[in-house]
Amino acid sequence: MAMANPKNYFSSNFKLGILGGGQLGKMLLYETRKFDIHTIVMDASEDAPCKIACNEFVLGDLMDFDAVYNLGQKVDVLTIEIENVNVDALEKLEREGMKIYPPTKALRIIQNKAKQKLFYVDKGIPTADFQRFAYKSEIEDSISNGGMKFPFVWKAARFGYDGQGVNVVRKLEDLNGLPEGECITEELVDFKNELSVIVARSVSGEVKCYPVVEMEFHPEANQVEYVICPARIDTKVAQKAQETALRASDALQHVGLLAVELFQTQDDRILVNEVAPRPHNSGHYSIEASYTNQFEQHIRAILDLPLGDTRSKVAGIMVNLVGAEGHTGDVVYENMEEILRLGGVTPHIYGKKQTRPFRKMGHVTIVNEAITEARRIAQQVKETIKVISK
Repeated sequence: MAMANPKNYFSSNFKLGILGGGQLGKMLLYETRKFDIHTIVMDASEDAPCKIACNEFVLGDLMDFDAVYNLGQKVDVLTIEIENVNVDALEKLEREGMKIYPPTKALRIIQNKAKQKLFYVDKGIPTADFQRFAYKSEIEDSISNGGMKFPFVWKAARFGYDGQGVNVVRKLEDLNGLPEGECITEELVDFKNELSVIVARSVSGEVKCYPVVEMEFHPEANQVEYVICPARIDTKVAQKAQETALRASDALQHVGLLAVELFQTQDDRILVNEVAPRPHNSGHYSIEASYTNQFEQHIRAILDLPLGDTRSKVAGIMVNLVGAEGHTGDVVYENMEEILRLGGVTPHIYGKKQTRPFRKMGHVTIVNEAITEARRIAQQVKETIKVISK
């Protein structure tokens, strides 16, 4: 393994490894370049967005034991931008003294939604009622025996992301076509708001919390359309949301960022939906709106540097740019000039050359002194820009 002097990260021989080369990694690299930290990124795609910004790019499957283990041999600290990685390889590296953040113990729990839910129950962290199934066929047995009622939410235990692997089941036929393997079912929570809190925890245990954000979802794609910071909620609810996120963070003892997705119920209870141990879509607003954006904060946390100020300088709203329905192929961003004429608008294009329906292709941040005005402009952006194919 490469060796470097402790904390001599800048313009030095220190090497940071990143598993995953998508847009989260690309935005993480804005910060490593700012600090002149040498990076080695591994991804399975030759066209990974990270490729243009890292010092070294390795083509490799993140689920392949040898590929992950070999990358670990080349770096001083290893982090992730996606949870779906080979944890067995990471555990071996960790046993050999490699610094891996988030630690594999936290990653093992988070990687599997069934384990994650059982962990919350074990730690007394509020979450929606759920049942765990080894096979999808067991759900049908449970329904016919009266053990389950419609509607409920089905979630694959592994490999779900961006609305994939999550379905609302309202009738028996809705189970058709869903994967057969391990899964959980959850009661359909009657919520007022979907919220998110990002918690940063450094190697030596310094902890900081970002403001609560509110997420507005696309009704069909089950993807976030808008992230609104600060959330338009009562102060007491915001406090409870942050406290719940901090409890989850403390229980998991992660290092780096933990994005905690929450439900605010009709009677203002706060339930943990799920967590992600990395930079997160709900923190993108922070690039323009915060004193310390989430990506810089992740770097600070995993390198055990002092954590930055998590407060917002200004209200921020993030609009996801996803591929338009009916469009697959070479991407075209229509009406970009029109949105650039609007005040406080910053587009981020992820570098994916091919679009397809609902694929995350970029995001736009709108900052404004007033949250209502930011939300109005965000709507205008959403209605104007189109992600289509040639």
